[in-house]
Amino acid sequence: MIEQIESPDTKHKIARKILEGLRDWFEVDESREKYISDCADWIFLAAKEKDEYVGFLCLKETGKETVELAVMGVQKDFHRKGLGRQLFDSAKKIAIENGYSFMQVKTVQMGVYPDYDITNHFYLSCGFKELEVIKEIWGEENPCQIYIMSLK
Repeated sequence: MIEQIESPDTKHKIARKILEGLRDWFEVDESREKYISDCADWIFLAAKEKDEYVGFLCLKETGKETVELAVMGVQKDFHRKGLGRQLFDSAKKIAIENGYSFMQVKTVQMGVYPDYDITNHFYLSCGFKELEVIKEIWGEENPCQIYIMSLK
């Protein structure tokens, strides 16, 4: 079940629990803590299984017409069970209802790390298209792939 969470404290607790369990993707402490802190101000969706939050997704506005899928995580035990897709589908619906024209997401470029290749394939399967790669955002060793999707 997907729920929209409003309480900043609940957002922080869910984000901390999920992201600390996904250190393969969120290994930089400073970045992980920033996601946990910032998520209080973003649209926050959580996936719940048997009274336990096992995943979440946050949307943040990056422009009048654009929302970014800022951070997303699903506990490893729940990977490949459709929860990421449910979170994304709910987020897309909310973005459309809020009048956004575009959604974007950033990840590490395909071909750099196998774990991120899985992430890239997920975003492509959701309908995102490649916009550009910017190496200056996260450094040469982590080229930032930006994907975008039209919501209209």
